[in-house]
Amino acid sequence: MIPQPKTLEYYYLSKPEPYQSCLLALRDVILSTNPGINHVRKYQIPFFTYQDKKLGYLWLNGKKLMLGFCMDKKLQADVNPELKPKDKYESIQIDPNVDLPIELILGKLNYYLTLIDKG
Repeated sequence: MIPQPKTLEYYYLSKPEPYQSCLLALRDVILSTNPGINHVRKYQIPFFTYQDKKLGYLWLNGKKLMLGFCMDKKLQADVNPELKPKDKYESIQIDPNVDLPIELILGKLNYYLTLIDKG
């Protein structure tokens, strides 16, 4: 029997509480921010894209839950022509035992969505 690839939903459901609930809540917040946000499994973790550009990711590393945001290299105008551009990342560590910092999350999401819209 060929092993089945691990699905995106499996990523969430395989995590212990309180991480599972927190990851699912973060997913719902991100997806409800804009109907153009797509949700895929990339690099073995939940990844979000918008207009075919990288937007962010969710990652549980040990007991550290991270919400990361990405500035896609395609959006970076001030790039040295001698250097190959790379995506730029920033992340927020999320404590699954307290309320989500919704204002901070929505602020970051809207900032990156605006960058992509202008890009």
